[in-house]
Amino acid sequence: MEILVWAGAAVSITGLAWLVRCILRMLAARRANLPDDELRARLQRIVAENMAALGLSALGLMMVVIGIMLG
Repeated sequence: MEILVWAGAAVSITGLAWLVRCILRMLAARRANLPDDELRARLQRIVAENMAALGLSALGLMMVVIGIMLG
């Protein structure tokens, strides 16, 4: 079950990196001085990616917990 723990850690770290990427993209979009409609559309896409990254990170943490419980 050690493999499940390490795989879960890798998945979780990937999700966290994706979250950081979403934060950086959101800051860049806000600094771009775009019109309201375009900014809103861009931020909606980033929020959708943010939710996916959060789900990936949670999945990785679940894998770690299951690996620890089974090991």
